[in-house]
Amino acid sequence: MHTEINLLGPLSATVAGTSIVPTAPKQRQVLALLALNVGSIVTVPAIMEEIWGDQPPRCPLASLQTYVLNLRRRLDQALAGVDHRSGKDILVTSPGGYVLDVPAADIDTARYEELAAAGRWAVNRGDNATAARTLAQALRQWRGPALVDVPTGQPLQIEVTRLEESRLSTLDLRIDADLRLGRHRQLLDELSMLCARHPWSENFHAQYMLALHRSGRPWRALEVYRRLYATVGKNLGVDPSRQLRHLHQAILSSDPIVDDPAFVISDWVTPMSAARRSSA
Repeated sequence: MHTEINLLGPLSATVAGTSIVPTAPKQRQVLALLALNVGSIVTVPAIMEEIWGDQPPRCPLASLQTYVLNLRRRLDQALAGVDHRSGKDILVTSPGGYVLDVPAADIDTARYEELAAAGRWAVNRGDNATAARTLAQALRQWRGPALVDVPTGQPLQIEVTRLEESRLSTLDLRIDADLRLGRHRQLLDELSMLCARHPWSENFHAQYMLALHRSGRPWRALEVYRRLYATVGKNLGVDPSRQLRHLHQAILSSDPIVDDPAFVISDWVTPMSAARRSSA
């Protein structure tokens, strides 16, 4: 029996090729919460907090048991004639809660996190080719915003926020790896879009500035800085970070550090060129 559950985008879940996704919103929440914690017990209080918050119905346990029963019926229908197991064998009752007993590899969030961790490990080893390839594979697990069509209580919303922050961090690392591999021209369109979508992200703007400068467009890199400077000043009342100001000055002065493929802004705790000069 093959299962496939996707949470990084619209919710989808198939068992032996048959969809088991319920239409009822609260049952979708229960399925999503169990899938995010695949193989682990999700306690009854945690599920109740997700679907009702601080306003439970008169008989919350009975309602929850009905939701679980309906999910098991969907599993039974999908398993009929293709597997000896029943819905109770997949959605397991455990002391204090429930467990979704399917392989973690069948859940896109688990695949994403495994690939992202492998990519970060490659970054730490300095293996940029492996890092870029593996991080790109991790990002391809995403089909849109996580659980975009599922109502979220606090537990699910915490997970959605964590996953989105992880996605942006993984994307940032993948772009850094591509920059180190000299792929600045291939990154221009993507970084232009990312800066438009994330107008306050210094990382994406710094990466765009580097890609533009290395593509022979330093004037455009300076325009990107001026746009960010105006945006954060007007909306947040602050200046760009010291690191970004150093990058702006390095491009203005044609500092050779910005042409070094090994250099990316995330490495620049202090200006690398200044550190080199001080050690010379």
